[in-house]
Formats: sequence, structure tokens, C-alpha cells
Amino acid sequence: MSKIILFNKPYGVLCQFTDEAGRETLANYINEKNVYAAGRLDRDSEGLLILTDDGKLQNKITDPRYKLEKTYLAQVEGEISQQAVRQLQQGIKLKDGMTRPAKARVIKEPEWLWPRTPPIRERKNIPTSWIELKISEGKNRQVRRMTAAVGFPTLRLVRESIGDWKLEGLQPGEFKLADS
Repeated sequence: MSKIILFNKPYGVLCQFTDEAGRETLANYINEKNVYAAGRLDRDSEGLLILTDDGKLQNKITDPRYKLEKTYLAQVEGEISQQAVRQLQQGIKLKDGMTRPAKARVIKEPEWLWPRTPPIRERKNIPTSWIELKISEGKNRQVRRMTAAVGFPTLRLVRESIGDWKLEGLQPGEFKLADS
């Protein structure tokens, strides 16, 4: 039976178990042996990371051929326009090619979301807004590059779900075993 760990990766933590520069890694939080991250979250992104000891499952989660949907909540700089949302829904041309169309919608700031440490940079004259993005691929820094391409840079990025696995109640740095 596969071991599956759902982990709420805090801001500033690397998605690996070792770092020669001494930065925080998964080893600071997870003491389970022989599990590996199924996909990545950038150091400056937060939220759901799945770790498993099952190579086939790891591939199914990360390989874009399986089109496993990942849900992100992004706080962006500025009041995002409906035109920008439509562009995200149609797919964005990035340097490494077109993204698949995203499911995108404007949302209110999630009430359940923890404060980020350190807080995002705030500018007095520039408001922020939140969007929910559902994508089924995982190009490097894809969500950040997509929102920047439509003129609304991402200030905070939280992955809420991967397929049927959800963050649900896990605080930053907490993990739980999931059913396989």
C-alpha cells in the first residue's frame, strides 16, 4: 500500500530534504522515511504538497498527460480585470509555449487563510485582489508567469488542492497521512 502525505508547505521552505546553503527544507517538518515530493512548490509559494513512496503515483500526479487538476489561490497586484481573467481562461503564451486554458475566477480573500510570514509587500496606492486558478499542467513558476503576462503580478500563491487531495485545515508546517 502506498504512503501518501499531505503537507502544508510554509513560505520559504524548499521542496527537498537537504540544502547545502542551510535553508529550511522538508526535513525540518517531515520525519517519514523514503517519501518524495510529487511535484514542487517554489520556495516563495505555500500550500499543499504531496509526498509519496509510490513512483507510479508520483508520476501520475506530476505528468501533464494525466491532466490532474491543481487549484491555486493567487493574491495579485491590482484589481484584476475580467479581460485578464478571460485571457487566463483561454491560455497564455509564455516563452516555453502556450499554457492550457485555466479555470479562473475572481474570489474574495479566503477567510480561512493564515497570515503569511513574512507578510507580502503592500503599496498604499495599489490595491490587491484574489483569483482562483485551476490548471492541469505544471510549467516552472506557471501561475506567477501567467498572472504577470496579463498584467497582474502574483504577490502570494497558495496551492489549495491537487486532484481530490485538499489542504483542508492543515496549518503551515503540518502534515497528515492520506488514503491511497
